[in-house]
Amino acid sequence: MPSIFSRIVSGELPAYKVAEDGQHLAFLDITPLVEGHTLVIPKQEIDYIFDMTPDALAALHVFAQRVAKGVAAAVPCKRIGVAVIGLEVPHAHIHLIPMNKVSDMNFANPKISVPAARMAELAAAIAAKVDGGSGLAEAEAARAPAAPTDDPTVQQLQKLCTGLRFVSESDAPLEPVSYAAPAGALAPAALLKILGEPAGTKVSTKELTDFLSQHTADNGVLHDPAQANRYKALQFFLKQELDGTQVYLVGEEPQIRAYALGRDANGRLAGFKTVLTQT
Repeated sequence: MPSIFSRIVSGELPAYKVAEDGQHLAFLDITPLVEGHTLVIPKQEIDYIFDMTPDALAALHVFAQRVAKGVAAAVPCKRIGVAVIGLEVPHAHIHLIPMNKVSDMNFANPKISVPAARMAELAAAIAAKVDGGSGLAEAEAARAPAAPTDDPTVQQLQKLCTGLRFVSESDAPLEPVSYAAPAGALAPAALLKILGEPAGTKVSTKELTDFLSQHTADNGVLHDPAQANRYKALQFFLKQELDGTQVYLVGEEPQIRAYALGRDANGRLAGFKTVLTQT
């Protein structure tokens, strides 16, 4: 039977992820000793950490170092404590624990309860500070079903989005997307599942014109009327060619995933996605 961590890796179970690459994943401990208590795991299920190959063990610690710097930058503390216990879950993992005193590392201490909204806030804050980038958006894009390349809507979106970015601290690109979706209005839970987002993540909506207002204005954040015209062309296409287009904001500051989506002629949800970072 897969470990609970393998079920998180596969997407079967949700987690407050803070960093990911092809071989590793880091997420908040849901029964933490302190706020920001983070677990770092190899995606390959190995029970005992010292059964890992030397190269795999070294790579896990290098990844953990990057994550630890993000935790330290996002959670006030004197040091990031490191622990490997290995008796709770039969899947190798490293504990990264923000600490201000030695007793913060005592696993006999009562675990604290952190509200879901605060957990999401902490995860986003840490992800935004991970050394070299969290890799979460790239990992999610790699998991997402490929949009049909022969779909004329997708082809046009690819042309319109090429080279466009949403101006924020991350200046993330606008990436064309297309998702199969059931007909009718979608409840937040159904939308999150379609997008591959963790269940229970906060979802809000915004009108497309408002979302792009600073990018379509001639005197907006781009300071380039010609470039602003490209965002206007994208906005026009989304509003004219897709039905019910709106922007879904997923997650909470400092890092929010934005999906501008409407229904195409085939009933698919199409548009673009990007990331807003504000610390």
